[in-house]
Amino acid sequence: MNVDNVKSQMRKGMLEYCILLLLHREPSYASDIIQNLKEAKLIVVEGTLYPLLTRLKNDDLLSYEWVESTQGPPRKYYTLTQKGEEFLTGLETAWDELSATVNHLRTKLISNKNEKDTDC
Repeated sequence: MNVDNVKSQMRKGMLEYCILLLLHREPSYASDIIQNLKEAKLIVVEGTLYPLLTRLKNDDLLSYEWVESTQGPPRKYYTLTQKGEEFLTGLETAWDELSATVNHLRTKLISNKNEKDTDC
């Protein structure tokens, strides 16, 4: 088993949640979303992002509008729909539960390891 493969799968699983978090903050166009994800060390390329944005739009979680740009062609700005906001709330609850579970297990593991180390 390869750690990088598992890490990649974990990132893919979090990508939707992270995109919705970014769009909850403010409407954005694809290049901004990519830049924000890169800054957060969740690197994604256009070939990954555009199909995901299309799927989220088709699921009525996102909408978009074209906005004229002073630096080239119009830009497609994505925003969360009401359904997207509700979906994000559900994902936030799921993340909190998952995070609490992982933290509980990690804490238990560290505590058990420390107890074994002091028993020697």
